[in-house]
Amino acid sequence: MTEPILEIQNLKKSFPLASQGIFSRTKGENKAVNGISLSLNAGETLGLVGESGCGKSTAGRTILKLYEPTDGKILFEGEDITNYSPSKMKPLRTKMQMIFQDPYSSLNPRHTVGAIIAASFEIQGVTPEGGVKKSVKELMDRVGLNPEHYNRYPHEFSGGQRQRIGIARSIALKPKFIVCDEPVSALDVSIQAQVINLLEDLRDDFGLSYLFIAHDLSVVQHISDRVAVMYLGKIVELAPTVGCVFNTRCWKATGECFTTEPTLHKIGSSEVACHFPE
Repeated sequence: MTEPILEIQNLKKSFPLASQGIFSRTKGENKAVNGISLSLNAGETLGLVGESGCGKSTAGRTILKLYEPTDGKILFEGEDITNYSPSKMKPLRTKMQMIFQDPYSSLNPRHTVGAIIAASFEIQGVTPEGGVKKSVKELMDRVGLNPEHYNRYPHEFSGGQRQRIGIARSIALKPKFIVCDEPVSALDVSIQAQVINLLEDLRDDFGLSYLFIAHDLSVVQHISDRVAVMYLGKIVELAPTVGCVFNTRCWKATGECFTTEPTLHKIGSSEVACHFPE
């Protein structure tokens, strides 16, 4: 059995709470991530789903060490990176990337699309074969953007196109692991499926592993191999993606509701897909 590409052990991230007033002092802490453990295999997509404020985005940022963990361990490719300094993390950034929720605020409006995508190469001091411009245009083409729009600015693109720019930037250095932080929640429903399909194609083509964060269970189920349900900083359920689409919102839900899709049962003049239709 191959070793997981990512292992998280009892990960915690707390933020200090300051009291109000001119002489404010630290008053307790917000345990945004309160001891989560999970693993991710190469080529796998793990969905992380939960309502707003449950800590899922903080978990994603902490796993990438954009936030320093308060406690616990982060192992990437078997290497304990929990206490790595920013300088020691820099080489690993080629292997670990992030796609952000808002495709507009995550792109510098003063830079052209070409410069935004090329920044990945410049930061890491990487010169791709054939040159940066050639590689950037190839990346644009791969994610469904017109390479001739290399010199355009983010405001000249639609929301779905801007997210494709962010995706191109995230795969530029050929990473192994990407945190997708609600990458389609800011997009129109008609565009969401296109972006999800693109992410699936890239995963299959490049052998990527995703932590796919979302609050919409139906989106997570479509792309994920397994789903972890997060609530108040903790993972409360981890199961394969087959199951009832209402399992996180139903007071009757049991383990079966997270693992087995219910069939339709006739109740009076209606039919309902439920394991407990009565």
